Amino acid sequence: MASDDECYDYDYDYDEAEEEEEEGVGIGDDDDLLEEDTPAPDRPADCWAITRECLSAAQQQELSVVTSLLNIKQHNARALLIHHRWKVDCIYDHLDRKGRDQMLREAGIILREDNNSRAAPSITATCIVCFDEFSLSDVSMECGHCFCNECWTEYFYASLDTGKKQIRCMGEKCWAICDEAMVQHLLGRKYPEAAQRFERFLLESYLENNETVKWCPSVPHCGHAICVGAGERYCEVECPCGVSLCFNCGEQPHSPCPCAMWKLWEVKCNGESENVNWILANTKNCPKCFKPIEKNGGCNLVTCECGQHLCWLCGGATGFKHTYTSIEGHSCNRFVGEEKKKVDNAKRQLHRYTHYYDHFKIHGDSFKAEQEKLGPAIEERVKQLESDHGRLLFRDADWLTDAHRSLLRSRQVLPRSYVFAYCMFDGKGRRRRTCP
Repeated sequence: MASDDECYDYDYDYDEAEEEEEEGVGIGDDDDLLEEDTPAPDRPADCWAITRECLSAAQQQELSVVTSLLNIKQHNARALLIHHRWKVDCIYDHLDRKGRDQMLREAGIILREDNNSRAAPSITATCIVCFDEFSLSDVSMECGHCFCNECWTEYFYASLDTGKKQIRCMGEKCWAICDEAMVQHLLGRKYPEAAQRFERFLLESYLENNETVKWCPSVPHCGHAICVGAGERYCEVECPCGVSLCFNCGEQPHSPCPCAMWKLWEVKCNGESENVNWILANTKNCPKCFKPIEKNGGCNLVTCECGQHLCWLCGGATGFKHTYTSIEGHSCNRFVGEEKKKVDNAKRQLHRYTHYYDHFKIHGDSFKAEQEKLGPAIEERVKQLESDHGRLLFRDADWLTDAHRSLLRSRQVLPRSYVFAYCMFDGKGRRRRTCP
């Protein structure tokens, strides 16, 4: 494992730096990667963890507020909250500015004019799906469309298989949302597992469309969700189970890199861009079959697998007669201008990426080593201290555990600082606008 001193390159080109300072290289005012309009807070985030049971209670509380405010059923209140991403303040604002009816129409919620009307038990009708007779009192949807219970049940079951959390009426061109209680009632009679899955979908809708609540990404799942206060979306949080995450993107913590910059770095590390740069910098294409050729020694005459001879310096087709320094009948004068600049630029970019990636990986490996090896040793030392000093009331050894956690946090930030430097600045110290 390399030390911190070994991971830094202390060679600095003072002449180049002074020259850039004289030229007055400017720094752009706006940058998409920095996300300056939503900076990460420099104070502890206002966050807390809640269990699944408490999450259901919090969801039900917000649903009750909206149902009482607008005098609508729970499934319509849920649709309205999802439309406004579970922001009750936005609903109050839209209600004040637009009124109840217009707000519901914009959210795609259809209310039946006479919600209290019920068909007489003796009235029957023919289901237009299966053509069986059924009583109109069996199922009553707000939109007025009537189908038999069997068809409704199968429709609900098929909708769940597609992952729908809000099931709309199966009437033609009808966008009314089906009553959640009716869906659970019909599914529970024939498909109890599907009814439980539907209940789980309703809870997930509270998290997927809510900017202030996210599930902990631990595997296996610890059963906690993380909640943050208003304005704390761009922060890094830690679950009681020990898992940390960036609350904005749900990925592992990546400060000081903004979310956009970190995603670009992951794409670059997992993609093929550096392979292309390496091929461009270290190979030549055969002028006959166009396959890339790598030269690992010898003179400048290279022979492809297809039998074509070419000059390594310019890539042009040649004959076979040659000496170590020249090729008969060939004048190598094509390797000039843009082609040479293109190859040199590819080599420079590859060298720069390799430099930053190596340091990123070294510090990442150091973090893993200190977590896997130093962690158990510290736990053992804490137990020993508490055992040896028990009579002296020396039972609080949390300072040692806290020191180890601080070390791990520092080790996590250190490799990401190389990502920030690579994406933020070019090879001459000038600020970039996009990740290379």
